[in-house]
Amino acid sequence: MARLAGVSTATVSRALEKPEAVAEETKRRVMDAVAACGYAPNISARNLRKQETRLVTILIPDVTNPFFNEIVRGIEQVARENNYSVLLADTENLPGQETAYGSLLAARRTDGMILLNGRVPAGLLPQGHAQGKIPPIVVACEYVTNVDLPTVQIDNIDAARKATEHLIQLRHKRIGFITGPLWNVLSRDRLHGYRDALLDAGLLFEDRLVAQGNFSIASGVRAATQLLDLPQRPTAIFASNDEMAIGAIRAARDHGLGVPQDLSIMGFDDIRFAAFVDPPLTTVSQPGGEIGRTAMTLLLRIMAGQPVENRRILLPTHLEPRASTAKAG
Repeated sequence: MARLAGVSTATVSRALEKPEAVAEETKRRVMDAVAACGYAPNISARNLRKQETRLVTILIPDVTNPFFNEIVRGIEQVARENNYSVLLADTENLPGQETAYGSLLAARRTDGMILLNGRVPAGLLPQGHAQGKIPPIVVACEYVTNVDLPTVQIDNIDAARKATEHLIQLRHKRIGFITGPLWNVLSRDRLHGYRDALLDAGLLFEDRLVAQGNFSIASGVRAATQLLDLPQRPTAIFASNDEMAIGAIRAARDHGLGVPQDLSIMGFDDIRFAAFVDPPLTTVSQPGGEIGRTAMTLLLRIMAGQPVENRRILLPTHLEPRASTAKAG
């Protein structure tokens, strides 16, 4: 093939692996020779020589949660553009599952990993006072508190504060809050923002107005029922994600309450279904696709050994007002 193209074998290799480093005329001759010979490069062997798999792994805590759809789509878009494949790993929020998938990165069977939760799989970080090298990892959506890992996220405290302020501006004074599981850093941050908004407005923060869910619709029904069964029920409920807010709408109807006539309900995330439930859900809109694209772009830089100056990237949110909230009566 090199003889047919009139170049050296080294030039053929360079034209196939780094075409940008070869003159256009030389590259054309090599490509013509490749076509004439019917040559297909052995990608697996080439990647083995480079110690590359061209594979990245996404650890997702719950693959059934529609919030992650746009993030994964954004990751895959950038990965495809850069000739990477993506392994989607559903950990079901189980540490054992996380460790099993983390071993792929430790064994170099994947080139990098994006974590969509706030936990690093056991065995990937140096232990104690060891100074080992951290493998290519980017955290998206959540963040890790005990190690400096590149992170792409939103300001959950500020977003929850503004969402609660929206309900306060609608003259609600008894605002219930449905948290996610409190071991989750996002749940704690959103509770923090809710509390701050109440205190800043001179309203009392009451533990009884906080109920815990697990981000599922069913848990939203249970948590909202707990709030609506109080002797003095809230006039508004802010749920930490849209699925629990949809559950709260169901609970309100089970109690014979109209939304938003008798009870305003707000969510968080702006999943695809939020605009199509009855009534359409007021929510905090996250830039899911941009989170995914930014995280994958950051991971590419790390895997290429390039410096990363901004290790904590904050992306903006906005409030999406719809028909599930109204002024308090």
